[in-house]
Amino acid sequence: MSTAHYDVAIIGGGLFGCFTGFFLARMGKTVAIIERGYVGAQSSGANFGGLRLQGRSISQYPLSLLAQAHWENFDALIGEGCEYDRNGMVYFAYTETGRERLLAYASNSRACGLDIVIWQGAELRQNLPWLADSALIASYSPRCAVANPRLATPAVARAMLRHGGTLLENIELVRATWSDDLFRLECQDGREIHATKLLNAAGGWANAICTQFGEPVPLFSAGPPQFVTEPLPYHLKPSVYAIEGDLIIRQIPRGNYIFAGYPRTLANADGRHTFVPPHKTLNGMRAVASHIPALSNAEVIRVWSGVEGYLPDMLPVIGESQTTPGLFHAFGASGGGFQIAPAVGECLAQIICDQPPSVDLATYSISRFQTTVEKSEKIAREFDA
Repeated sequence: MSTAHYDVAIIGGGLFGCFTGFFLARMGKTVAIIERGYVGAQSSGANFGGLRLQGRSISQYPLSLLAQAHWENFDALIGEGCEYDRNGMVYFAYTETGRERLLAYASNSRACGLDIVIWQGAELRQNLPWLADSALIASYSPRCAVANPRLATPAVARAMLRHGGTLLENIELVRATWSDDLFRLECQDGREIHATKLLNAAGGWANAICTQFGEPVPLFSAGPPQFVTEPLPYHLKPSVYAIEGDLIIRQIPRGNYIFAGYPRTLANADGRHTFVPPHKTLNGMRAVASHIPALSNAEVIRVWSGVEGYLPDMLPVIGESQTTPGLFHAFGASGGGFQIAPAVGECLAQIICDQPPSVDLATYSISRFQTTVEKSEKIAREFDA
């Protein structure tokens, strides 16, 4: 079999890998994405499609705001659309603990320049008349948005191809090694791919690459239960999130409601699928009926989940390897990777090309796992019970 050489090889055809490949190709690098299945077929194409700015920690806003600017300019940047819709987002709370968390989120958002409106009492009922009386408070962010995850990643991959990049789908990687300043990727079909630099963007499978290069991380795979309803008259413009976690819902213009909720479910043993237990679908339907009574009789027509990579602190790994020169990582977004992907791609492309990144990525370094990382409250609540 033949051997091909590239400036950069990217393992993984999700949105992190595709956006990085796009920016690298646009910067004149020869780049190849190696995907064992199809581009965007895992979590990048199976997620809720939320481009949420509310509810992030202070440290995440620089990356998130840079990414949102790219989403807002997606059609011009990529040359295709992804059904981007600046529909706004509502957070609401129905417990006192939730109220405190919502106000803390709003304070963080405002400190980072995001426009946030708080509704309580009569204002809450006036602006959200369809919300159940149990709701105590809500915050609204008009800059939050949504996009179609099934369209976004393939569009970015095609844009990379137009800039001269290479996409290799249905290619199973057997081994990745590094010596003499060169990465050698051995594929199951016998071909070899050589590259000066390598990006590990393998999503829920990224730890296998990390381990090969001597820096394993506590990554595991899971996904939230999701479903879609029959088409109904279009009434709900913003995305709606219960801050307590049992409801994430939006309506698309053709009428279907898309739901996601927690707790998440661990992926199955082979790591290729996350099945949705029936009781989680039932719990989701009950949550929809409880919080938006007008949807009590909506019919669910499809159920699914994705395979997402999670790390204990629910922050991704983005940046340079600590063991191997020329190796870079981008994985473990813990359910939040769709929104930040354009900024991840831009910053990684800059670093790979020895340029300063638009956003400092020190927070996301793999080096943090050289010591014990504090576990996120969400991880502890959902997976340690």
